Amino acid sequence: MKLSILMPVYNEVETVAVVVKRVLEVDYPCDVELVIVDDGSRDGTPAVLAALDDPRVSVHTHPVNRGKGAAIRTAADRATGTHVVMCDADLEYSPEDLPALLRPVLDQEAEVVYGTRSFSSHTAYSFWFVLGNKGVTFVANALYDTWISDLETCFKLMPLELYRSLDVRSAGFGMEAEITGKLLKRGVRPYEVPISYRARSREEGKKLTWRDGVEAVWILGRIRFRPAR
Repeated sequence: MKLSILMPVYNEVETVAVVVKRVLEVDYPCDVELVIVDDGSRDGTPAVLAALDDPRVSVHTHPVNRGKGAAIRTAADRATGTHVVMCDADLEYSPEDLPALLRPVLDQEAEVVYGTRSFSSHTAYSFWFVLGNKGVTFVANALYDTWISDLETCFKLMPLELYRSLDVRSAGFGMEAEITGKLLKRGVRPYEVPISYRARSREEGKKLTWRDGVEAVWILGRIRFRPAR
């Protein structure tokens, strides 16, 4: 098994070096690579990425910002592992939790594993952010007759070929709903493990908005009611 960690980066000069360092310092139970896509950053991020020197790291660039989904697609196209997991560059998620997602796969208990966040007062960005997340997840559960806890989590681990077969086309944050909707439509139920989480504020660079929640609901409905091919 080899894990490809896919990291989309957009204007994260304050955090990306720390995140990369932490990702590479984790004690993984398998080989890993870190595939970074700079999605048209306009701050000092490109210079930070250019200074990285580790054989496990590859950096790719979008000349202009195309969105998280597009960056993940580019990273997945260039991945060489057997499995992939997404990891943002903003320090909201802890790279140290990644081995916990690998364990059910290595134990042959699961094919797809989600890292589930438990929102609390010291980790939640706001009431409306948490309510929106739970609302989108509730819609997915109702549409697909399942019960998952956190549709929008960044930590989604699965075989590389399975991810590629989903043919995720959403360029922005809608990719989270598209991945989950397509998995659930196929009858794939993610195995969930708890992870730590610390939401950042708008001032710290948080980019998700209510519009992304509306788009997620639309994507879930479109996938659910699209005729099977």
